[in-house]
Amino acid sequence: MRLGLALGYWGRGPDPRHLELAQEAERLGYDSVWTAESWGSDAFTPLTWIAAHTSRIRLGTAIAQMAARSPTTTAMHALTLDHLSGGRMMLGLGLSGPQVVEGWYGRPFPRSPLTATREYVDVVRQVLRREGPVEVDGRFHAHPYRGEDATGLGKPLKPITHPLRAELPILLGAEGPKNIAQTTRIADGWLPLYWSPTRTDAYEASLTDLPEDFVIAPMARVTVCDDVAEGLLPVKAMLGFYIGGMGHAKRNFHADLMARMGYADEARRVQELFLAGRREEAVLAVPDAFADEISLVGPRGRIAERLELWRKGPVTDLLVLAPAPHTLRVLAELNS
Repeated sequence: MRLGLALGYWGRGPDPRHLELAQEAERLGYDSVWTAESWGSDAFTPLTWIAAHTSRIRLGTAIAQMAARSPTTTAMHALTLDHLSGGRMMLGLGLSGPQVVEGWYGRPFPRSPLTATREYVDVVRQVLRREGPVEVDGRFHAHPYRGEDATGLGKPLKPITHPLRAELPILLGAEGPKNIAQTTRIADGWLPLYWSPTRTDAYEASLTDLPEDFVIAPMARVTVCDDVAEGLLPVKAMLGFYIGGMGHAKRNFHADLMARMGYADEARRVQELFLAGRREEAVLAVPDAFADEISLVGPRGRIAERLELWRKGPVTDLLVLAPAPHTLRVLAELNS
């Protein structure tokens, strides 16, 4: 199981520790470093900065949101950074949810998410392979555009720049069972939002007949500490925000996922509290057991024991949310 460093997205401003952490991760032998975006900082610019200050570690977006860019724009970002980094780029994509897509990006959330994702990946693949002009007779991503307001002057084009790698890895941040199953057919890897090594049956039906070398790369917060309950608080804060605030009460993919993992009543309660403005109570309502399952928290010995559960399953890459160099070093030692 390879290790990756997940840096996430910025809060109020750039985190001055991120570059140092990425460089330390590279020195420790971590395989990859990943950036993200929500509705603030973008995923590609910080990754480019990290690329300029590292030499070996692979570079991934976990995730770049599809609604933020047309698929050809995303492909341009990926092929450009792949060239500048010497072939280290991995493109992680996600559809996000209606609240963000329509509220932040001002675009309609696709009524058929599976089709929209499939078309998006198809366009990106065509750009990167550069076998001919990009042509997709798509419902959501038609190339050329042929809508009612089209001029009719659009022509199929292929990129001027020759991509460094035709098969640059594409990973998808899928959550629903059908979306995960499709991911195994159209992508090189999957970026699970929550992964519990003791509940792999939650995904089992979607992960049949995995292609060879298919990547499964979940994120997990890792904290080396003596007090497990205290160490779980940042995990619970993250879960409270995603389950309660990252989606509408009637359509929240993160809450749905928590429910499928055995915590339906708890997910509903967290949503109710968060949407009522009782955010601290919502965080405390996240079960310690669930937060503990999807993270690695506690003394070194406890983390070592639980890490073995992650290593025994289908996970190929563990993307570590760890804001402390000491934690990165401990995990590197335990995983060696």
